[in-house]
Amino acid sequence: MLNSIELAWLIRRDAIEMTHLSGGSHIASVLSMADLLAVLYTDIANVDPKNPQMIGRDKIILSKGHAGAGIYSALANMGFFDRKILKTHYQNGSILSGHVSHKGVPGVEFSTGSLGHGLSVGSGLAYGAKINQSNEKIFVILGDGECDEGAIWEAALISNHFKLNNLIAIVDYNKMQSLDYVEKTISLHPLDKKWEAFGWNVISVDGHSHEELKKAFNKAFKSREKPTIILANTIKGKGISFMENDILWHYRFPHEGDEYQNAVKELDLIRPINIKDPYIL
Repeated sequence: MLNSIELAWLIRRDAIEMTHLSGGSHIASVLSMADLLAVLYTDIANVDPKNPQMIGRDKIILSKGHAGAGIYSALANMGFFDRKILKTHYQNGSILSGHVSHKGVPGVEFSTGSLGHGLSVGSGLAYGAKINQSNEKIFVILGDGECDEGAIWEAALISNHFKLNNLIAIVDYNKMQSLDYVEKTISLHPLDKKWEAFGWNVISVDGHSHEELKKAFNKAFKSREKPTIILANTIKGKGISFMENDILWHYRFPHEGDEYQNAVKELDLIRPINIKDPYIL
């Protein structure tokens, strides 16, 4: 069984390979959220790879669906489907589309990519769980740029109104979106105060610290009447030095040659000790 450090490394390494092979984009968006995905799947969420449709399971929705390579990797490495399928990512005929699709992919709850929809769906699922008196929790991963969308704030209002304490949203707060910094596009500052004003329990953490993330999730579980938003402060492109905080890597992929080779070398330097076999995708 993988631990969160091992899974985070595999997500980053897989994403480099998947985007390189397919010529697909959004690699930096995957790298920034790799740690929070790894913690969710190894330590927090009640999901079963052998029974993806298990009644009462927790549900994880990647609202920032353009970073789908990350959740595909997490699911494959947790045993939801064969890792060999990852090499088909974003290629003709593959079930692994560039933006997350639930069609034919065990463990994906909802197709996303049109930004702003994930939290509304998560709110509905959380409300339904309340009505059914289910103990399941709903996790929604948002992009910070995605918080420009009005639908996010409509869902925030509804979630507070119905006291959806079984809903936990996580913002991958890497401060960049599309072609520029978030604050230069539409300012979100102060983001914590905005969510508080909408009635949410707000927790800010280092989004690359697995211990801080675990504590934040466990704290969120204790909320009695409010939904929780975890502001995970992250670095766009985390793990590859020449991709970090460089907006160009929102859309780029590691080309053959120095870009790909240097990315692989950097990740090899931080390979977890228990991942001993040569990397194969």
